[in-house]
Amino acid sequence: MRLRLDIAYDGTHFRGWARQPGLRTVQETIEAALGRVIGGDPRLVVAGRTDAGVHATAQVAHVDLDDAQEERVRSGRARASAGEAADPVAALAARVSGVLGAYSDVVVNRSVEAAPGFDARFSAVWRRYSYRVADVVSGYDPLERHRTTSVRARLDAQAMDAAARALVGLHDFAAYCKPREEATTIRTLFEFDWRRDDAGVLIANVKADAFCHSMVRALVGACVAVGEGRLGVDDVVEIRDAGDRVPEVKVLAARGLTLTGVGYPTDELLGSRAEQTRARRSLP
Repeated sequence: MRLRLDIAYDGTHFRGWARQPGLRTVQETIEAALGRVIGGDPRLVVAGRTDAGVHATAQVAHVDLDDAQEERVRSGRARASAGEAADPVAALAARVSGVLGAYSDVVVNRSVEAAPGFDARFSAVWRRYSYRVADVVSGYDPLERHRTTSVRARLDAQAMDAAARALVGLHDFAAYCKPREEATTIRTLFEFDWRRDDAGVLIANVKADAFCHSMVRALVGACVAVGEGRLGVDDVVEIRDAGDRVPEVKVLAARGLTLTGVGYPTDELLGSRAEQTRARRSLP
């Protein structure tokens, strides 16, 4: 039995998603709570392995249960508002969140039995992130400090938006990624744009088929350099096409970054999408 879990967390006090010996991570925290509910040693597979300090409002993971764990899930009971027994699979989310405790910095919002072929990581067709930057226009809000990066300058939002849109498409983003051995840096950037919210905070919207290590924060850093006037719109494209990391592009702080969505195809395409994604990406 495979379950899909929809998860949200404040990444401030986590050392990222993935398990690390002796460190508090999102994966370890949820797996420990899940194990207390269903027994055994459950292991999660996640749509996007976020770095230390990165947040999520719509993370997706799956977990495979053995027969004993499945029996414990199906025998679980939770009372619906009308007083009737709820679906025990759906009730698992509340049971795990109950173990995590009130005012926890991580929550399981939904649990469902996964459709055949579903893989949280490889079936995904896109991921979406947002990034928040406060400049002198919006000012510094201490209540937002854990999810907003502050820049002591007046940023040109129009120039930043133009730079972001110029980077959209299928490209090798090696210049905006931290290299990892045997990992491709070819990605399709579907959307990249900037706007100011009602408080004047700059919000980046970034959507791609997948992201390589530190890609979003480097892309955002390049746009901030454009907003400050240190780079031009054409420069960010030239840097991308040259394929080399440059000191002018800073990887901005994790605090401003939030995973806000993961998209999947229709159920009948989940398995084929997973097989396609496992194949190494290459430029046409």
